Order: sequence, then C-alpha cells, then structure tokens
Amino acid sequence: MAEKTYLELSESDGSHKFYEVEVDGTQVNIRYGRIGTDGTKQALSFADATAAQKEAEKKLKEKRKKGYEDAVQGVRKKRKITRRFVESTPTPQTTSTGSGLGSGSRRSSSSSSYNRTSAAPTPKLPSVWRFASNAMAFGIFINESACWLGNQDGRVFKLSHTGEVLEQYKLPEGVKCIVADDAWIYAGCDDGNVYDLTGKLPRIAYEISEDVDIFWLDVNNGWLAVSDGDGNAALFDYEGNESWRRKGKGNSAWMIRANFNGEVFYGDSTGVACYDGTGKETWHTKTGSVLFGYQDKYVLYAGTSQANMVCLSKTGEVLQTFKTDASVYSCAATEDGRYVFGGDNQGNVYCFNTEGQRLWKLATNLGSVLSMQHFKDNLYIVTTFGYLACVDVSEEAIQKAQTGDTPTLTDIKAPEAVAVAQTNLLEVASQNTQGIRVQCVKEGGKLRVKVLDEGYHKDWYVQFPRDIRIEGMQYIVDELKESAQGGFYRVLGNIFKVS
Repeated sequence: MAEKTYLELSESDGSHKFYEVEVDGTQVNIRYGRIGTDGTKQALSFADATAAQKEAEKKLKEKRKKGYEDAVQGVRKKRKITRRFVESTPTPQTTSTGSGLGSGSRRSSSSSSYNRTSAAPTPKLPSVWRFASNAMAFGIFINESACWLGNQDGRVFKLSHTGEVLEQYKLPEGVKCIVADDAWIYAGCDDGNVYDLTGKLPRIAYEISEDVDIFWLDVNNGWLAVSDGDGNAALFDYEGNESWRRKGKGNSAWMIRANFNGEVFYGDSTGVACYDGTGKETWHTKTGSVLFGYQDKYVLYAGTSQANMVCLSKTGEVLQTFKTDASVYSCAATEDGRYVFGGDNQGNVYCFNTEGQRLWKLATNLGSVLSMQHFKDNLYIVTTFGYLACVDVSEEAIQKAQTGDTPTLTDIKAPEAVAVAQTNLLEVASQNTQGIRVQCVKEGGKLRVKVLDEGYHKDWYVQFPRDIRIEGMQYIVDELKESAQGGFYRVLGNIFKVS
C-alpha cells in the first residue's frame, strides 16, 4: 500500500508552497509547487523498497529543516487572531470605563497627565441619534444610500441615515474596517478575509496571507493594500496574489490608503511614507507615531500619539498641524477641506479650520472615537463603547451645543444577532434570473472565471470568490464591471449557480 506524506510552507513574501512524497514499493513519487496548483511531478525508481523509503525520509527531513510542516491538503491553516484593545480615558461626564491594553494597542502617550478631578466638564456633541452595536467598533462607511458599521463581534449593520437597521450580517471574526471602492463595500476582518457586502450574502473577495497581522486595509480599483503590526505595507492584486511587501521604518502600521494612481500611503510608529506602484518608497515624513490615516483627493491627514493631526501633501510636505490635548485616534475633513475633525483617546471630538485654529472641542459621552467620516453637515463616529452616532456639526448646532443646548437624542438598540453568514452558499438560478453568465475553468493549474456572454472580453478573468469556484460550474451574476485600469472584470451584486 502506498504511503503518502504532505507538507506545507508559508513564506514571509506571502507565497504558500506544498511538498508531497509518496512511497509505492520501489518507487518514490514527488509533487511540489505553489498551493492551489497541481505542481510539478517527479518519479524516482530504486532497487528495493528499503532504498525507496530511505530516500523519501531524506527528502522530507530536508524540507522540514526549511520550515515545511505536516498538513492536510485542502485544509487551510487557521490564522492567528489578534484583537486590538484600545486605551480610552473618557472625560468626567462619561461614566463607562476604558478598555484594557493589549499587543498593538493604540496607546496614549499623554493620558497620564489628564486630571480627572480638576478638569471642567466639556460640553457634549449635538448627537442626533446613536445606535448601540454592543461591541467596540472600528468599521464605518457612509454614502448616499446608507450608513455601515462593523464591530469586534463580527457584526455588520447597514443603517438608514436616521438609524433604522436595513440589513445585518454576522461574520466569523471581528471587523477591523469598512472601506468602499467605487460601488463596492468591503469589510476587512480579523480572520484575514475581506468580504464583499454588495450582494444578499457577504462573499470572500480577498484572503490575506496567514503571516500578516492585519492592522488596516484599503481597496482601490480592485487592488488591496494592507498594513500590519510588524510595520509592513503590502499590495495584492484582484486574485489575491501579493504584488509587493515592504517593511517600513517603524511598526504598528495603523494607516494605509491606496491612491487612484497606484500609490500607497502608509503610517507607522515613525511617520508617514509613500510607495509607488512597484513598492518603492518615494518619500518618508517624520510625524511621530501614527494612529489613524485619512486622505481626500489632494491631501493626507495623520492622527498621532503626539496629540496632534498632521496634514501632508501627497508629496510628503507638512502643510498644517492641528494641536489637540491628547492622542488622536481618528480624523476626517469636510469635502472642501474647510474644516478638519479629530477624535482623541479621552472621548473628545475637535474641529479646526484650515489655518489650524481650534474652533471647538466637545465630549462624545460614548467613549473614544475609533473611526469617523463627515457626510453632508453630519459627522458620523464609531466608538470604543460600540456606538455609531450621527452628529450635527452645522455651525448653528455647534453654537447651541457650546451653551449646553443639544438636540433630543434618539437611542437605537441593535436587533438580536443573526447566525454567522455562510459565504459559500449558492442559490440556484431560476429560469427568470437575469444577469451575465460566467464559467469556472482550469488554466495553468488554477481555477479561473471567464465570461461566456457576448459583448465581453473572452480572454479576461473575472474577480470571483475562491471558495465558490468549482471547475466547469456556470454562474449568473447581477453585473460585471470592467476594472478602472482594464484587464479584468469585477462582479457587482449577487451570484447564482446554474444547475
């Protein structure tokens, strides 16, 4: 009876390899290559079974010395899950206590100097409504149609602009961030997966290497940029293949933003840097430890542990510094750049003008703001205490708030949690299902998806979830859109299988 041993290796460059040895009597069959391919095959013959067994053991010993480990083919090794704990020192009006500290925390360098007993109460923000998700929340995205929230329990909510729950999902692990790329909404999670939320079910759009301890991510034109706890920046293509990975000058890289022209802006414990499309660092600006990063069309904003926000040009020049009273966990700006907002680790939100003048500072009463976004006269925030709040930051509302006059607050509670979404479920298309037909084929040892319908480039691949690719299977998708740079298609909406 043939004896088979299967090994795998995940390397620091993001590649994943396998090595398989089978001893069948006097013959040793070897197969090796990149995981996901059939690999290269080699057959060796020996005078007797003892010699064959000895050679097999020798080959396996050599591979194990190089870091290969015994594995089960087709079963992906579960990645290490690192939770992000955040220090939060709320203002005296806030009664809840802050979260503890853990590895990779956004740690305050100035909170120890904060005097709880002598500081005067800070007027509170004019929140219109607040939604309690019941777990610390990092993920937020707001557009014309909805407000998105993702928390550390893996719960994702799609809300109306008045706080009504429109949809909810439960993902397997905590949500680190929610980002948009054109019409696509993505949730990046602790399990290393990036989920596409544009259909009825969340689908796995990208699977990030197990060795990457993800801190933040961004998607632009189908390209995925990731920063991690070790201070690396990495770029992945639409198939999830690593294009490049670079080690920054520091660690704890909380900032990663991808630009339309292929540039990647990155922030770590030393400052902000820019990498071009090939991964070459084009500039680095010292700012102190970066805890959050935001970009608009023309400039970058970095919130730091040095109790300030730094505005930089996209060539690395410091344009303005906005001084706060504590470490800055999040920042945002109005579309025209006229006003800049920041949230500190003491539960306050600030507003500055473009000249760097502080216009106001108000307490959230909801914990520290971990992410924020400005949209149409409102500032939307997510906090350490798990809230998504809509804040009226119009001049009239702020003036009233500074005198203690705030609007009546609508409190909204999360509905009961749903079961974890099964992202690989496929509904069978009916005769009335409208859409575009595609098919999974095997090319070069890899499963790919191509368009069958006329009017499309038949030689282009389709960005498609790996966990529902079955060789020969045909599917119907709601929409296909050509990527901005061309060369491949992206699925928008639902996916059905053709029986």
